[in-house]
Amino acid sequence: MIKRMITEELLGLISFFPAVGLQGPRQVGKTTLSKLLADKIKKEILYLDLELPSDLAKLEEPELFLQQFKNHCIVIDEVQRKPDLFPVLRALIDQHRLPGRFMLLGSASPELIRDSSESLAGRISYKELSPFNLTEVLDLFQMDQHWFRGGFPDTLLAPTDTLSKNWVRSFIQSYVERELPMLGLQVSPVQIRRFWSMLAHLQGALWNASTLANSLGVTAPTVKRYLDFMEQAYLVRKLPSFHINAKKRLVKAPKVYIRDSGILHHLAGILDMEQLLGHPLLGASWEGYVIEQISQVISPDIEMFFYRTHEGTECDLVLRREARTLACIEIKFTSAPKVSKGYRIAVEDLGSLKNFIITPASSDYLADGQIHVCNLKIFLAKYLPIIET
Repeated sequence: MIKRMITEELLGLISFFPAVGLQGPRQVGKTTLSKLLADKIKKEILYLDLELPSDLAKLEEPELFLQQFKNHCIVIDEVQRKPDLFPVLRALIDQHRLPGRFMLLGSASPELIRDSSESLAGRISYKELSPFNLTEVLDLFQMDQHWFRGGFPDTLLAPTDTLSKNWVRSFIQSYVERELPMLGLQVSPVQIRRFWSMLAHLQGALWNASTLANSLGVTAPTVKRYLDFMEQAYLVRKLPSFHINAKKRLVKAPKVYIRDSGILHHLAGILDMEQLLGHPLLGASWEGYVIEQISQVISPDIEMFFYRTHEGTECDLVLRREARTLACIEIKFTSAPKVSKGYRIAVEDLGSLKNFIITPASSDYLADGQIHVCNLKIFLAKYLPIIET
């Protein structure tokens, strides 16, 4: 059993909030983690999986059924399958408000089921469970293996590369044929797969709805809707541009990334690490991987952006809290990084407190007297805690 880094935080939330929502993509380990937490909660546990017809039938009259278990911790898996349940849960909580009454597991963000989940405002705390972060698996896997396979438990822990690839193929197929349509994206599986594959080949590029719309034969608002669904199903990340500086002509479109690197490599047809090292997507894959690892562990009050001007000044990742730029980060796949002129100007523009170039294997040293060059493992272990304080 690989310990998840959010375990203790979740136990704290359960001890205070009447309901806790554990959200994340399918097959990321939500059910396994909830059962592990159940062993640590001093309550009887009732587990309901809404993908089972027998459990779904129990909630045909949810108020009558759930009132029988007012002193239990009730775990409801795949809760997005029954959005009309949320108002009932609100009423039950208000009648008998105790910490840890409900744990709701789902593969859709609260935004996607907003009308229903708003019923629990003030009664629930949501937490995302991501695929395995590098910091969680360093004792078991080399970084290259984690990067290439991605962080989903079944693909990372697969005993062979063939089984790992088969799992990713099945995961993608299940999402395009079943999961996304079930969440409300009523588009043909062929169209969804084409869109997802196009995003993979545009990893880390600026979002251009018109270009994608023309390629797919649909309108720009339609592809934006596709993207919103993918984002709210925890499959895609939109990294917003930082454009507060009124003195510069700044790029304002977001960058788009496939969040899991294993899914990215499969969609792009990259079969092994050797092929990745010679592939045009190498730099974009590494950039997306680094951003995803940082995003999974960073404090929730820190915002993430990128910075780019029309004149070529650029910084891959900007970390900000309130009105302060905590860090400017350049992400490079190289063993001998050089500080570019554009990055120096970005550091001056943003007045960042700390500056970094993150590579796969660099040791820890200073460049230009103010820019830390280090590998990803050193950044996550040594420098991110300093930035957050």
